[in-house]
Formats: sequence, C-alpha cells, structure tokens
Amino acid sequence: MSNNKEREVIEVQRRRKRSKPQGRAQAPRRRSSGSSSQSGGMRPVDQPPSGGSFNMPSRGKLGGSCGTILILILFIGFYLLSGGEGLGTLPESDPGYDDLPPLSEPLAEQSTPQIGFTPPPSADTGNTWLVMLYQDADDQVLEKDILIDLNEAERIGSSENVHIVAQIDRFRGGYAGDGNWVSGRRYYVTQDSDLERINSQFVQDLGEVDMGSGDTLVDFIHWATSNFPADRYVLILSDHGMGWPGGWSDPAPGGSDGSQTPLASRLGQNMYLNELDHALGTALQLSGIGKLDLIGMDACLMSQLEVYTALHPHAHYAVASEEVEPGLGWAYAGFLGALTENPGMSTADLGKLIVQSYIDDDQRIVDPQARAEFLRGGSPLGGFFGAPSVSAEQIASQLEHNITLSAVNLDQLPNLMDGFNALVYEMQNENQALVAQARSYAQSYTSIFGRQVPPSFIDLGHFAALLRHNTKNNDVANASEYLLSQINQFVVAERHGSGKPGSTGVAIYFPNSAMYNSPITGPQSYTAIANRFAETSLWDDYLAFHYNNRTFSAQDTIPVQPSGGITRAPGQGQISVSPIKASSDSAAPGESVRLEIDINGQNIGYIYLFTGYYDQGSNSIYVADMDYLESSDVRDLNGVYYPVWSENADFTLAFNWEPIVFAVSDGDTSIPALFTPESFGRYYDETVYTVNGIFKFSETNQEINAQLYFQNQSLIAVYGFTGGDEVGAPHEITPQPGDQFTVLGKWLDLTSDGGIKEVVYERGETLIFGSQPFTWQELYAAPGEYIVGFIIEDFDGVQYPVYTQLTVR
Repeated sequence: MSNNKEREVIEVQRRRKRSKPQGRAQAPRRRSSGSSSQSGGMRPVDQPPSGGSFNMPSRGKLGGSCGTILILILFIGFYLLSGGEGLGTLPESDPGYDDLPPLSEPLAEQSTPQIGFTPPPSADTGNTWLVMLYQDADDQVLEKDILIDLNEAERIGSSENVHIVAQIDRFRGGYAGDGNWVSGRRYYVTQDSDLERINSQFVQDLGEVDMGSGDTLVDFIHWATSNFPADRYVLILSDHGMGWPGGWSDPAPGGSDGSQTPLASRLGQNMYLNELDHALGTALQLSGIGKLDLIGMDACLMSQLEVYTALHPHAHYAVASEEVEPGLGWAYAGFLGALTENPGMSTADLGKLIVQSYIDDDQRIVDPQARAEFLRGGSPLGGFFGAPSVSAEQIASQLEHNITLSAVNLDQLPNLMDGFNALVYEMQNENQALVAQARSYAQSYTSIFGRQVPPSFIDLGHFAALLRHNTKNNDVANASEYLLSQINQFVVAERHGSGKPGSTGVAIYFPNSAMYNSPITGPQSYTAIANRFAETSLWDDYLAFHYNNRTFSAQDTIPVQPSGGITRAPGQGQISVSPIKASSDSAAPGESVRLEIDINGQNIGYIYLFTGYYDQGSNSIYVADMDYLESSDVRDLNGVYYPVWSENADFTLAFNWEPIVFAVSDGDTSIPALFTPESFGRYYDETVYTVNGIFKFSETNQEINAQLYFQNQSLIAVYGFTGGDEVGAPHEITPQPGDQFTVLGKWLDLTSDGGIKEVVYERGETLIFGSQPFTWQELYAAPGEYIVGFIIEDFDGVQYPVYTQLTVR
C-alpha cells in the first residue's frame, strides 16, 4: 500500500491488564556506574558469560528523532528482551568443600552398613520386580526433595515380589535432616511411615561418589541386578535434567565432561546423553539381563525424541517429562503401593500408574502434616489461595498447571521414527517460512540455553499439528497426520496441565538460526551428544537444509555438521519500522500518550512494549517495563494461543502508553522490577512473566541465579539454574522462611557515540520469604526522562526496535 489512508490501523493494548497503582516509584539510580564487578552481579556485554552465549543475527532500524538521548540508544533490540547475554556473573555458586561452614547439627546416631547383607528371598511366582532408585541428591536445591522421595518409597517398602533398592548421594552443607550425613549410600528399602528419616536396611557406605559419572551408574546397576535378581527390572534416575544434553551433575567430587563438545566445555561435568547411552549398554551387558523393563527419568525436560532414541536399545518402556518438574518429584508411594499390591501388572500399566499418580498421590500433597511442612512460610503456594490452610485438591490443582509427564512404549520407537523421518523428508518441499512459523508457535518448554534465544524445546505433536493445519502441500499434511498417529501409538499415557495445553508427550529440539550457527548449540555439539538420534533420524539433515539449503535423500544416515556459517534463516522477516509518531512529548499519572508506527515486512511473531528510564548521571538506561502487545487477531491450536498480525504485512500499530511500572512485594517491602514476558497464554490472567534475581539459601548462604514466575499478580514458582547464569539445568526451588531473593536491575550503559557499552544486571534490594506470598504491584512511574517504544520480533527471534523520548512529569 502506498499511502497512510489505505493502511490498516491496529489498535493494541498491553497484555498485563491495569490495576490500581499503589503509589509512585522512586527514580532508579545506578549504584556502580561503569563497573563490571562480578560481586555486583555485572558483566560486560562483549564478554562471554559463564553459562553460554550465542552470536545473534539482529536487524532493525531505530525510529524517532526526539533529542540527544535517542542518539545514544542505537542498540540491538535483542539485548533488551533476551536478557543480553545472560544474567551476569555471580560469585562462585558452588562453594568448595574446604570453605563450607560447620555442619548445622552434630551427626545423629546412624546404623552401620550390614556386612555381607543377604537379600530376602523372592517369591517364586514369575512376577518379581527389582526397582532401582539412582538418586543424585548431591545438590543444594534437590537434596531434601530426593530424600523425601526415598522416604515416600519407604511408606511402601519391599515385598517378596517387589524388591526396592536405592543409591543416594547427599550434599554437604545443605539440608540438615536425617542426621546430615553427606556420603553416598546404598539401601534395601523397607517399610516405614516416617517421612523425615530413612529407616531402611543400610547396606553399604560408598563414601563420596560421583553420581554424574556413567561408571557410577554402571556399578550400581551391576550391583543391584547381581544381588536382587528378578523377572522384571525398573531403573529410576533422579536429579536435574536438560533434555538432549543429558543431566545428572555432581559437584563433589566432580569428574570429566563425559563428552568432548563445545557445549560440554561450557556446561561442565554432567552425564551427557551419549555417556548415559553407553553406561546403560555396559551395565546391561555386565548384568546379562537383556533390556530393562522400564527406565524412569524423574528429572526435568527429558521426554524428548532424542532421549528416547538413546534409551531404546536398553528398555521396553520409559517415563519422562517434557517440562520442568515440580520439586516434589514423582509420587513414589502411589505407584509402588499399586505395584506391591498387584505385581502381576504389565510394565505398560506400571508406566500408566506413574503418570496417573503424579502430583495427586504425592505424600506431600495427601498427608496433612507433610503438606503443612511443604507449604510452611516461604512456599509460593502457601499464600496462593489467600487462605490460612490449603487443601490437597487446591495445591494439586495449582502444581499441575505446568506439569507434563509421559509413559512411552520404546518398542514402538522404530515406527515413530519412520513417521518422523517421512515428515522431515517431505518438509523439504514446504515453504520454510511456514515451518519457522510452526516452530515459533508450537508448545514450548523451559529453555536451558538462556533468554537470549527463543525456546528451542518444542512439542513434536503440536508442531506437526500446526504444519497440518497451515500447509497447502498434501504430502506434508498427510505425513503430519501419519506422524501424529504414530505418536499416539508410542505414548501409552500422558498428562499435562492447563498451562501446557499443546503437549502430546514427546518434544524435539528445533533451534533458531543463531543457535544452529553456534558450536555450543549447533550440530557440532548436538550430533555428538545426541549421536544415536543423529545416526537414525533425518532431523540433522533437515536442519542443514532449513538453514543451509543442503538437500538430502530419504536414505541419508550420516550425522551432518555443515562447515561455515548458515546461508539462510527462513523465519526472518526483513521488517522495517517507521519512526514513532507521538501525540505528546510528556505524560503524568492518569495521562496517556498515543504512539503510532508503520510496520512493513513478513513473519511477524510477537510485538513487545518497552519502557526505559534514562539516568543522566551514569549515562545509562534502566529497563523498567516490558510486555506483550495484543493483536486484534489471537488464534489457537489445541489450546496454545498466539497473536496474528496483519496478513498484509503493511499496517499501522497504535498504542496508548501510560507512565506505569511494576514492583514485587513480600508483604513488607516493595521493589520495582522488570517483569519479562514468558508465555502468552489464553487470556491475560494466564500470561506468565519472570523476574530475574539471585536466590540465597538461609541455611548455607549459598547463592544461585534464579527467576520468579508470576501469573495474574501472584508468584507461582521459583526456578534456579545450575549454570553460572540462566544457562543450565532449570529446577524448581521450594523457598523456606528466611530465604532471600535479590532483584537484579537491568541497565544499559551507553557510550558517548551512540552504542551500548555494557548490559549490566545490578543487584538491587532484597526480599525475604516469610508468611506473606510475593505479589506484583502497579506503581506510577517516577518523574524523569524515558525511552519508550516497541520491539517487533520475527519467527527467527530477530528483533526490530523503535523508540522515542518522553518526559514523565
């Protein structure tokens, strides 16, 4: 269209709905101008972060001509929404053992391991089971949760048909319960109702062991199967998970990377997927038992096609989650109780029971005393319902909001792979921008690679459904339909909460162009760590086609690692944005300014509001507010909602900006904070926002990078990250009274000639978890000079920013 009269005008609103402001914010000030002190949680933007970074292609034009401030903000929009290159470098997150404080209580009397322990005889019924619990609790966050999981298993205990054994390694200086022993131990699990103390048969003290080593896993499986032979075998591995990279880290004693890849060199020691694959093969060969009947992964993000391909040679069934798991883990008493009552059940039925009992039958939900302990004081859920007591049904309904759990038949994997490869091959003949759109809008899960890139773990079934819904290619539509039918055959049980409506049970890794172009997250690491998947699927071939136009045949099986950089990025939109037209150059509380921009281009995904406060003294911009903007056309597929912008790709966007910001309150203290859009949701009250900060454990004073998750003004979860910043395995934290959260303020330090010198996360004020739940509050913005504008993001995650200067009176 050639003139403004013909342009479509889209009136937009922010996603986070207005409430009554509760006062006025104070003007933010840089505490340490120009500093990049690590102790202050800051890091120069051009310095690689400790947890992972990617060279992001980013394009865009800066609109507006409102004075000298705008000359100073010629920065790439990527840094604003993405979090720059991470959350900033913290002091060492994992203190060395020589530096730990004394144990908080003396070691309690403990039973000594029984030398020459003789297992009870099994029933001669043909229906005997061995359940092996490999519990890596050598972690500040998960130690208590995993200990309680073992205590939950004790509420059932072993029987003549079901033997339960456990190997558990604890963290020194963390949870002080059960005598605060810190070594690795093996137990024969016997019945006991106490959820706070392990009273099972203590079989062996291993000393300090590296639970993140494949050799340790091999030794445990060999020991268990040799001493407790059975008709059927179950292995459940508990710790942090990261999806296709693997998981199961152990800070003490620590070990080798397990995989010589760029990603391993960045993330450090873990049991990477290829090492897990090798360890399982070695253990089963030594044990001579063929395949395990079921492998359970009580860990985050492990229900991925890449992972199931690695498990396929070693087990008949598997259970895992596409998303981050709540800290309380699986309901061990629920499914183990059903198994001991009916040892003749099929393995498929056991997998279904694990899924069905998840959350609902957990002892910390159904047991009133355990529930009260779980909710006491600092738990986000303790005050979520605004009531002095919370029922089992209430807490279960909230915990289930974002859960996923799948039980799959690994014997069906070849058929699923045939369907997957058939679709992947046909996708060569599809419009690649449409594929990028499906990737962008597919049900996604928490990223382990930081906020600097779009989510890359997406639901495979929802992605296929989007292709089927939008394609005009009959071959692609038919192949998508066939893949969906194979997923239904592969997944024998699946649960997902209302916050993950597009989940079908199996996820896949689909990076954007920047991630594919990085050695850390591209084929150099991916095809080496997920090597069995790369050898049996066409997915690595398709990614090389999508980003390098490298065609492939249906018979290609050699892992592909293209040399050189990418040659195309189909999701990019080549978007142009006009300068902002503002109805006024100032506003005050209760007033608004109408802002209009003209947008031209393709592949528009999300559009965000940006508000920054300019601190002249430090020549810095404080990022005060960001939010989704709602289009007039919001669509959904299988319950996943997303905005759709003008089909003409040529329109005017109009928005009435009001000078408001938001703060986090713990009931006593209110701290202005940046609420970053995380998940669009069906309605505004389902939209999720995160606040970046530093979580401090009151028992140990250990600090880790963390995020608060808010929905509809209430705190719903706290996530920590095992990496040095928000790159690494995510995990849910259940805060205890006295634990602290220090808000990280985001500052853009500017150069004198119009660029960003640093993106800095500076420690702000601290909130304390206690009897009152955290909430968000709305405040009128402080008087001063502001940079206000929009960030238009395409399907590849490239952002196109435009800003203007406004004065708040």
